[in-house]
Amino acid sequence: MKTTITEPFTDLEHSPNHHTTLLNHPELQQGAVRKQSFVRVLSSITLVSLFFVLAFVLIVLNQQNSTSTTAANSSPPEDKSSRRYSQSDRLTWERTAYHFQPQKNFIYDPNGPLFHMGWYHLFYQYNPYAPIWGNMSWGHAVTKDMINWFELPVALTPTEWYDFEGVLSGSTTALPNGQIFALYTGNANDFSQLQCKAVPVNMSDPLLVEWVKYEDNPILYTPPGIGLKDYRDPSTVWTGPDGKHRMIMGTKINRTGLVLVYHTTDFVNYVMLDEPLHSVPNTDMWECVDFYPVSTINDSALDIAAYGSDIKHVIKESWEGHGMDWYSIGTYDAMKDKWTPDNPELDVGIGLRVDYGRFFASKSLYDPLKKRRVTWGYVAESDSADQDLNRGWATIYNVARTVVLDRKTGTHLLHWPVEEIETLRSDVREFKEIGLEPGSIVPLDIGHATQLDIVATFEVDPKSLSLTSDTNGEYGCTTSSGATDRGILGPFGIAVLADEARSELTPVYFYIAKSNDGGVTTHFCTDKLRSSLDYDGERVVYGSSVPVLDGEELTMRLLVDHSVVEGFAMGGRIVMTSRVYPTKAIYDGAKIFLFNNATGTSVKASLKIWQMGYARVQPYPF
Repeated sequence: MKTTITEPFTDLEHSPNHHTTLLNHPELQQGAVRKQSFVRVLSSITLVSLFFVLAFVLIVLNQQNSTSTTAANSSPPEDKSSRRYSQSDRLTWERTAYHFQPQKNFIYDPNGPLFHMGWYHLFYQYNPYAPIWGNMSWGHAVTKDMINWFELPVALTPTEWYDFEGVLSGSTTALPNGQIFALYTGNANDFSQLQCKAVPVNMSDPLLVEWVKYEDNPILYTPPGIGLKDYRDPSTVWTGPDGKHRMIMGTKINRTGLVLVYHTTDFVNYVMLDEPLHSVPNTDMWECVDFYPVSTINDSALDIAAYGSDIKHVIKESWEGHGMDWYSIGTYDAMKDKWTPDNPELDVGIGLRVDYGRFFASKSLYDPLKKRRVTWGYVAESDSADQDLNRGWATIYNVARTVVLDRKTGTHLLHWPVEEIETLRSDVREFKEIGLEPGSIVPLDIGHATQLDIVATFEVDPKSLSLTSDTNGEYGCTTSSGATDRGILGPFGIAVLADEARSELTPVYFYIAKSNDGGVTTHFCTDKLRSSLDYDGERVVYGSSVPVLDGEELTMRLLVDHSVVEGFAMGGRIVMTSRVYPTKAIYDGAKIFLFNNATGTSVKASLKIWQMGYARVQPYPF
């Protein structure tokens, strides 16, 4: 199907600042038109005439009111696309359909993912008592497919002096002999951070329901030179090629972020090495550190202990101060316990991010069944804590993502939704080669638009790429005015969770910028500036440049699930997660639009859009 619909954005298309009110064309209200006409009449009539005119208007208004009352008594059911929703309606709508979140209360960092006896286990920072941070415990859920979950009883709670202020983040380890244990950070009664151990009561239990803390906790105290509150999140223990067992943790010295390395022989006593695995000045605290190998020859994932040729190693760090996850790809020397980045300009904390939106504290799991590495991060709310209290829950996890090395670039990882999410797809709509001239808006009639999986390809007119002399090499998503910021070669993309009048919308788009030397940089952005008319306190534009190699098409995938939008560009080279809280673009009021807000290029778009079903998250039926 080929469709070309052209609608000028505004009459500002040729203005010097190239800004428009994207997808929003407020028309002069009829009442305002009548008022202007009436004022002109007033200027030419006498006060006597005015008296008769006013009397006539009152009579007409009275008749209209009577007619309206009669019509209201026999009117059809309200059209939800134009209705005003109560706060209760909106808060109910905001709960996701296929993202992991417990039935109630607050979740935070994912902890200790584990595969055991046919079940994937996910532990997580959890407040069992309220939808706000506090009483940090280890919640526990299991799944067979990473989509549908059973909630289990809380595994670990703050009960001892060494974790009285919280059972904080950590990891689990499954040894070859079948033993399983967890290492976690205890927030002590003086708020110092101590490392502790816990084990399952019954390791033959597939669900690992009951856990007990090691009687000689804590097993590690804060080392000299490290701040008492800057020492947390122990990793999975693995065995190197020299037979030594290793564990790492993140910390900082002054403003240098770094990874400490420990050796152990009994999984209880740990000896810190003199030199860190790696450090980067001016990156501040490193927490929730993840370290894992990736193959350079295929997409099969590797267990954390894998070592040798055709392997690179990834360091990922988080820091609550900036709420971002950073990663870098490099080479690990196991004999020296040192890691070196492939590109110092893309080092940990200064180069590439796992996700350029609202995403933090990710943790990965090696899946031995499907030979893949899967990662989760927590996706925080961006509205107020009062809304969390009103909802009764707060924060969610992203749809589980596989992680592989992007062997085409060699510099990026590819993060992509696990294949199991596709089992929720239904009712696909396909649109082929939709033509988008400069200033085009195309509404897509897909029915319900709040639970979607969208795969889209965009083709830019090649003549525009070669002919344009306009340069915008300084362009950046986060410093732009969003999708209203017009250039010759962008923006163009998809506006999701938009109401029919486009007063609320979340555009996800590409923007191509040319530099003075003729080079081209492609940006992938999400514009949250007009996602909500009400209480979303985060009005920002997310995004980053994304590599596009010769011969590659521009591709994006969007997972829309009520109050969350996950965006993946170029097969997952760049990912952005957004929380959005529309007031009108919800339920049947949510729409989707294609747009091209470029001033000098046409674009062709092809899409497949699936409706998405519901994942099951429920208590385990003991």
